[in-house]
Amino acid sequence: MKATASQSKPPAVVLLSGGLDSYTAAAIAKSDGYALYALTIQYGQRHVHEIKAARTVAKALGVVRHLELDVPLAIFGNSSLTTDIPVPKGRTITHGKIPSTYVPARNTVFLSLALAWAEVLSSSDIVIGVNALDYSGYPDCRPEYVAAFQTMANLATKRGVEGQPIEVRAPLIGMSKKDIIEIGLRLGLDYGATVSCYRADSRGLACGTCDACGLRKDGFEAAGVADPTRYFDE
Repeated sequence: MKATASQSKPPAVVLLSGGLDSYTAAAIAKSDGYALYALTIQYGQRHVHEIKAARTVAKALGVVRHLELDVPLAIFGNSSLTTDIPVPKGRTITHGKIPSTYVPARNTVFLSLALAWAEVLSSSDIVIGVNALDYSGYPDCRPEYVAAFQTMANLATKRGVEGQPIEVRAPLIGMSKKDIIEIGLRLGLDYGATVSCYRADSRGLACGTCDACGLRKDGFEAAGVADPTRYFDE
């Protein structure tokens, strides 16, 4: 049987949220020659419209397969992204202070699921769009965390112990939001299809005042390009 184009490329599992960062990270992996297997997690987040956005960008990226998993982290509570705790608005972001939007162990859970799928696919690569420069205080968005998870992955998997190491690729880890947007635009991405807002409504319209909106707005402004985000009026 003749191999298809996707079968001839190395597979990479990409965590795809529907936001600007994960879309860009996935597009970078595609441009690097990987066949993309996208994993989207519905964890009880209030900004559930990002799941619809993930479907849109997965199609635009031409992924080989797109899996959506329900992992109800909202059951544990303690985050303003999964409960009725108010989402911070208009705050000055201070690195080192963890905001209420932190979801306990979220990236660890997500990467573990991606790791399981990567083993099944015989993939050596997992892609995640975490960012250390513009992050909102989340400990699981730091380079130290990514490195530690990669070490664990290679200790805990059949591939790892048999000498086929798995790499956690975080191509945006040292970029500013401006850098990310500029790379994405060079790759032809339509950021109007993405949803980053923590308080997005049922139409996918953004609030313009949460941390995610602030970082996104600043990024487009710094890049000197029009912000394609659609906002709702409060």
